[in-house]
Amino acid sequence: MSVVLSELHYLPSIPYFQQLLTADALLLDAHEHYHKQTYRNRCLILTVQGPQPLTVPVVDGARSEKVCTSEIEIDYSQNWMHRHFRTLQTAYNSSPYFGYYADYLQDIYASKPALLWDLNLEMLRLLLRCLRWPLPIELTTQYLSPTPLLIHSFTPSLIDKRDFLTPKGAVDSLGPDSTSQRPYLQVFGPAFVPGLSVLDLLFMHGPAAGQFL
Repeated sequence: MSVVLSELHYLPSIPYFQQLLTADALLLDAHEHYHKQTYRNRCLILTVQGPQPLTVPVVDGARSEKVCTSEIEIDYSQNWMHRHFRTLQTAYNSSPYFGYYADYLQDIYASKPALLWDLNLEMLRLLLRCLRWPLPIELTTQYLSPTPLLIHSFTPSLIDKRDFLTPKGAVDSLGPDSTSQRPYLQVFGPAFVPGLSVLDLLFMHGPAAGQFL
């Protein structure tokens, strides 16, 4: 049994899901310290101006790296939910399946989860349902020290993929976010843009997106 250990991303990228293709389950690190400027609170989407990050603001960002990721609070003093959804709407309203999934996203934003962890987990579970991918999700019960291959009571084969995908790596053409992706028609072209949130694929392929991965 193969289990991938990973941090929890906001609206994860296509490469994030690709690293789970051969996994039997996903183990999320609920006891790590939060890292700033990572995909934990941001994703990339494609707009008419090119790739654009969507970032969820967090409370007390200066001290956030001393806080457990699962305890990071979202800053609702900024109307970021409206901005994120309107940006998605502007970018993907002409895509074949945006209208099919828009209400589900709006419902999660409207629920205003207090914690970034809860928001990300709700989004991840929604995306797995939309991809028709019944991948089991488990949470760590303690912090696991990084090693190339972790041995854990949960499984005899636990593969550590924490921080394998980073925004910094996405800029570098040789970085892990630029793993080979099968090009597909995107709303804005003609050049294919890799490393985007899986929403980009979902809005274009709908229920077939999971098979496309």
